[in-house]
Amino acid sequence: MLSRTADHLYWMARYTERAENTARMLEVNYHMSLMPQSEETAQAAWQAMLDVSELSEAFSQNYSSLTPNNVLSFMTVDADNPSSIMQCLHAARENARAVRGSVTTDLWETINTTWLDAQRLVGQGALRLSPGEFFEWVKFRSHQSRGVYTGTLMRDDVFNFISLGVFLERADNIARLLDVKFHAAQEYAGDQIDEVDEYYYWGSVLRSVSAFENYRKVYRNVIEPERVAEMLILKFNNPRSLGTCMEQVVDFLYKIRNRQSGATEHEARSMLAELRDLEIEEIFAMDMHTFLTRFLERINLLGISVSNHFLMPVQAADAQEAEEGAA
Repeated sequence: MLSRTADHLYWMARYTERAENTARMLEVNYHMSLMPQSEETAQAAWQAMLDVSELSEAFSQNYSSLTPNNVLSFMTVDADNPSSIMQCLHAARENARAVRGSVTTDLWETINTTWLDAQRLVGQGALRLSPGEFFEWVKFRSHQSRGVYTGTLMRDDVFNFISLGVFLERADNIARLLDVKFHAAQEYAGDQIDEVDEYYYWGSVLRSVSAFENYRKVYRNVIEPERVAEMLILKFNNPRSLGTCMEQVVDFLYKIRNRQSGATEHEARSMLAELRDLEIEEIFAMDMHTFLTRFLERINLLGISVSNHFLMPVQAADAQEAEEGAA
């Protein structure tokens, strides 16, 4: 497969997954904000939304105050934020358009319709009138895209590069979410936290990755931070755990391997082996933040290696865009 085609497929998948992940976090935080809580708690929750995506600095450059409406606008429709939901949906559509001949008509029409309908909904004031419904719609459309590509594509390199993009993006997002949430919990460790507040705090983390019901099925009792971490890091039967994501990354890297990708595959296997060997007590003993920071560094380097070994090099992509623009 041409590296340019692989690049479009990979980023189409990553942007679609990123839009869904952002919608998940914003949906949960929006519903939590409707519950009785102190102004300080509410501010911290909205700040966490920016911290997860490392967008705090960019937000402060464009908005004078940290308000729910400003954060929602910045992370949903702001054209200056390349990670906003609308920008991600647009980028996914543009990447899909570039490889229409490589994907099924069903998949192209699903992604294209998502972008067109998203513009219509935003134009009709969906974010202002019912943010929760809009975020639920974004999740549904991402699920639909994933179902269409799973159900219509041949199991060849097109499928493999799309899947690789999905699971690398998902692993990155889950690690960021856990890092921010556990760091925030540690800041309030010395305070007297109501059990109900703690339940809703960790429950919201699980709901943001659709793992609340799975957690109750496995543990059947109160929600505890250690078990939340175990569920989202080490449970290989949970579809949105770091372990499951890395298992899939290793599998798809093996399927697209080439003569120069040995080091990339070795690093992915090393990360997977570490997750398989660890116990949750060991992670807390070494410090959760230290573990997740190291994981994020490694997943970022893995993404760079994937780009170097399989996808269109950044400089070549820039040159191609300049050439097409001149034409």
